[in-house]
Amino acid sequence: MIPAPFSGLEMLATAVFVLDEDFRVSYANPAAENLFAVSAKHVVGLPLHQVFVEAGELAAAVDYAVQHNSSFTEHDLTLVGPGGLKLQVSCTATPLDGEKAGLLLEFHQMDQQLKVAREERMLLQQQANRELIRNLAHEIKNPLGGIRGAAQLLEHELPRPSLREYTQVIIKEADRLQSLMDRLLTPHRLPHIAPVNIHEVLERVRSVLLAETPHGILIRRDYDTSIPDLSGDKEQLIQALLNVARNAVQAMQGKGEITLRTRIARQVTLAKKLHRLAAMVQVVDNGPGIPDAIRERVFYPLVSGRADGSGLGLTLAQTFVNEHHGTIECESRPGHTCFTLLLPLGPGNQ
Repeated sequence: MIPAPFSGLEMLATAVFVLDEDFRVSYANPAAENLFAVSAKHVVGLPLHQVFVEAGELAAAVDYAVQHNSSFTEHDLTLVGPGGLKLQVSCTATPLDGEKAGLLLEFHQMDQQLKVAREERMLLQQQANRELIRNLAHEIKNPLGGIRGAAQLLEHELPRPSLREYTQVIIKEADRLQSLMDRLLTPHRLPHIAPVNIHEVLERVRSVLLAETPHGILIRRDYDTSIPDLSGDKEQLIQALLNVARNAVQAMQGKGEITLRTRIARQVTLAKKLHRLAAMVQVVDNGPGIPDAIRERVFYPLVSGRADGSGLGLTLAQTFVNEHHGTIECESRPGHTCFTLLLPLGPGNQ
């Protein structure tokens, strides 16, 4: 049973502890349980020094807030939780009003703050890139049509049929560029939202990969089958994950191991909205890793580690994931590259 005064803290993305007048934990919200990997029932009633190991800086921040009867923020704290988990956090201690003195402690993981800021920058960059590419594609399509038409007219005027080989090169290359421009102007259609089983999506991706590379690629499955359906466009999700997995196959030159993994993520903030549950989907390969020169730009359009790559596969994957109010991130080193998708679960996630 949630104490009435604290019911409003349940859905906060911020980790919160409430201390009583004796500076013992009287409440911990779900975000705090998730951040410090501890159950509220195990910390309620404990003094701070029993919850955190070597919490001298935290105790000093609490003392300052009490002595000055005002909020105080310690921006760089290293805390070790009950399970030995070491975290870099900032903490704001705020005295509570009432007959019995108490304190509200708000914790922000430094890594999480950096992640949120990075996600916001990536979203702004993606929007700017998309607008730039769309404008560029529109500008290219018109002269491209003129080049193709001129090549067709020239072909009919050539004195020798053997010379048509050259006009055919112009026409075919114009068609290839036309197809590229069409892809740059995606998405082609509005998403069709319906309940989607993420494992059916992954099984489709797996079957396509095995058909395309029957030898040399080993695909392992590591599924949490308890994950419920999510609301989304099944074809877009298939295309997004297929683009990521194909990228892995191409990086390994058709020889290596890919793992398709699913897990439940709890208390996840996506697009500045807290979700109790999210589906975490990972595509892991043991290839050479993403080159340092492009690692920070892999989702940018026209950025590719292959000479013959269009640099559009991961860009489209990110676009489709964002349309599902999710995120996609990449971690890479030689021998291990992992793309992680987080997609919200539950009603109203679209």
